[in-house]
Amino acid sequence: MIECVPNFSEGRDPEIIRQIVEEIKGVKGAELLNVDPGDATNRTVVTFVGEPEAVTEAAFRGIRKAAQLIDMSKHHGEHPRIGATDVCPLIPIAGVTMEECAQYARTLAERVGKELEIPVYCYEEAAFSADRKNLAVCRQGEYEGIPKKLSDPHWKPDFGPSVYNERIARTGITVIGARNFLVAINFNLNTTSVRRANAIAFDVREKGRKKREGGSLTGKVVLDEQGNEVWLPGTLKGCKAIGWYIKEYGIAQVSMNVTDISQTPVHVAFDEVSAKAAARGIRVTGAELIGLVPKKVLLDAGKYYLAKQRRSLGIPEEEIIKIAVKSMGLDDLKSFNPREKVIEYLIEDAVGRGKKLIDMTCKGFVLETASESPAPGGGSVSAYAGALGASLGTMVANLSAHKPGWDDRWEYFSGWAEQGQELIGELLHLVDEDTAAFNRIMEAFGLPKETDAEKSARSAAIQEATVYAARVPLRTMQTACKAFDLAEAMVLQGNPNSVSDAGVGALCIRTAVQGAWLNVKINAAGIKDKTLCADILAEAARIADLADRREKEILEKVNRIIAGN
Repeated sequence: MIECVPNFSEGRDPEIIRQIVEEIKGVKGAELLNVDPGDATNRTVVTFVGEPEAVTEAAFRGIRKAAQLIDMSKHHGEHPRIGATDVCPLIPIAGVTMEECAQYARTLAERVGKELEIPVYCYEEAAFSADRKNLAVCRQGEYEGIPKKLSDPHWKPDFGPSVYNERIARTGITVIGARNFLVAINFNLNTTSVRRANAIAFDVREKGRKKREGGSLTGKVVLDEQGNEVWLPGTLKGCKAIGWYIKEYGIAQVSMNVTDISQTPVHVAFDEVSAKAAARGIRVTGAELIGLVPKKVLLDAGKYYLAKQRRSLGIPEEEIIKIAVKSMGLDDLKSFNPREKVIEYLIEDAVGRGKKLIDMTCKGFVLETASESPAPGGGSVSAYAGALGASLGTMVANLSAHKPGWDDRWEYFSGWAEQGQELIGELLHLVDEDTAAFNRIMEAFGLPKETDAEKSARSAAIQEATVYAARVPLRTMQTACKAFDLAEAMVLQGNPNSVSDAGVGALCIRTAVQGAWLNVKINAAGIKDKTLCADILAEAARIADLADRREKEILEKVNRIIAGN
């Protein structure tokens, strides 16, 4: 799977945007995730994902339609731009290397240059030369500078025509490449001064600013011994930034691209911009995320701000993201819905959110279990019981983390709560995985068996599905058993007022283990490889015995504490 995030130089005409998006949506296998138009920038960022062939075909069609509908000679906007499709990056998501992604980008660029007769530069990991890796360099001079750019042999396009003509006057140049996730974020300032916004941008961006005599901002530029301009680097690695005024909002912004979130997490950028702004008497009132972000960006930010508050980090991810949104003011200018901005959520929705058991209400899950359908069954219910047990232990950890008088112990309980959230996530996954394993067996039995080859293939598929159906509840046993450590720690160290909750958690955990044990036994009975069958049963039996002992020990401690002993 790869992601494509083309930026089209039209953000004001909904009909043009619609037609471009329809071209992209018309490609089977390309899942549209987000369309983000901007009036002031006169630019629309579109995000879609899928298998490489489908994504590159959709990108080509979008570029083609943009070339037909957008006349760059009439384009004006706040954002730098050089073409109707200004930039079109491909981003590896899963099962694709960056090198492969770069090759897909070059193939797309070659097709755009040849079939659409649009000049194309390849950038970032798809660049053919080091001086074209940087998008800003490729876009230097912007649309108005194209005639001069194309007259320079050094800037001959990688693909497409190199002589300026009427068609290029309309379409401009397109920059196509392959890169890692880039987070585009604008920091809102309580000023209308573009000069001050630029000063803040130069303070923080990696490139920095030109060094001037006397340390002033307006003095003569300092040159080195070779006569080159000397630059003073900014404070944030992997960040590009400029200042601009957004008429739509009536404020100036620092517009930033964070090209490497491992070097500079977004929350670090937010705090640094805030600090540099404050040093100039300006306040950052919030931020505006453009396009989509990986979930990690918001989770890391939320945990960072929770830690500063000395609060537990082991709360549900939805709550962590809410903290991130409020801490960075991502809803300052307009409402912010994580399900529309986080790439993992949108991919999840695209492949069918709401079809999972764990997306049901409690009542819905119970009634579905009670229906005539054989699934969900005991395996799914066991995994859910384990998730409830881990949840109770996590609840006690979170309550203990902010118990009055226990402030110096918040990190201890936060650590346990985070472990609990990991176990909850895995067990909830197993709720649906158990049903999926059952369905795999049913599908295998439904395979044709007319010829000898079909019979052999059917038999092999049934065995593979049967082994998997035994391993899934074994994973439930293994995962649930780990939650005993959490329950016991909360019984002994947690808020004493919640000791019974931790005890109920231990009961749920044992139920999960023993229930899954029954599923291991019944599914393993169909495994023809007797050695493999024996190994699976032996491991499951060991965990079942351990669960019995752990539950008994924990409940004895719970009862002693309740009795006051």
